[in-house]
Amino acid sequence: MTENIKWIIQGKMVQIFSNPGNTSHEVIEETVDDPYLSFQQAEALAKKIAQKRCKSCMILSWKNGKTGEFYPTRECGTQKKPAWIYYAQVRGANLTININDGEYIFMILTIEDV
Repeated sequence: MTENIKWIIQGKMVQIFSNPGNTSHEVIEETVDDPYLSFQQAEALAKKIAQKRCKSCMILSWKNGKTGEFYPTRECGTQKKPAWIYYAQVRGANLTININDGEYIFMILTIEDV
């Protein structure tokens, strides 16, 4: 079964076909030696790292381990996983960037250029 999702990426409407059977998922552990690293700096770093892997990518969910905040905030399904993880997984997240051992975590969908 293929899930059909439409997104607007870089000003263009694109159609994404994700294969729920594809369990390929890369996790990148990144360490930043800056005790004042902000969420915005971590997000920019995560985007930069993801874009080195693939030009077209989007952050589907995130968690700020410093504050406990996460996105999306609403419950999603009846899973025992945290909502922000489940949300990204069912939408095809195939890259997780973990900055400073959980201080900031970003779950990303990378889209191969066709």
